[in-house]
Amino acid sequence: MEVAVIIAFATTFFFVSITPGMCMTLALTLGMTVGLRRTMWMMIGELVGVGTIAVSSMVGVAALVLKYPSAFIILKGVGGAYLAYLGIQLWRSRGKMAIDLSGAAKHTGRWELISQGFITAIANPKGWAFCIALLPQFINMAKPFWPQVFIIVAIISVTEFVSMVGYALGGKSLGKILMRGNNVRIMNRIAGTLMLGVAVWLVVG
Repeated sequence: MEVAVIIAFATTFFFVSITPGMCMTLALTLGMTVGLRRTMWMMIGELVGVGTIAVSSMVGVAALVLKYPSAFIILKGVGGAYLAYLGIQLWRSRGKMAIDLSGAAKHTGRWELISQGFITAIANPKGWAFCIALLPQFINMAKPFWPQVFIIVAIISVTEFVSMVGYALGGKSLGKILMRGNNVRIMNRIAGTLMLGVAVWLVVG
């Protein structure tokens, strides 16, 4: 890929990535409840999901998603229901993601966090639409294909990671402010509302 093309893509995707969306809202929510370090596990799942979408869009696998929309709708429904369940648990100050009323964070499994990130990314219709519409335009078919795919996925991964870290840090800071006033229940409800918002966004998006 030419340097000018790389710069153009990196600039375009940065502004798309930093804009609040489902994955960024999830990072903000987890930053509040489980902290930055454990939110990293969600980020791994999200990056794998986004990378899968990006590669699929460039090699044509995305055509299957367009051909069988019912399967995608089922995936969206299952993912949305799962996130809604987590949001309700947070609202009730229950579940592994909630901060208990003593102020101590509960343990959330790594695979649970990874799956949240992956499902949210892979079932995001806007992510598919963006990648299908944009990514193929940056591929020069006169040059080797896979090195270009590697560069694009690397740019996407770095940009998404930096953006999610920023949102997670914002959530962590907000959580600390609320904890000073011992408003644990309020913090759980804010996090639960955000999670429910992501769930609705996923299903109706």
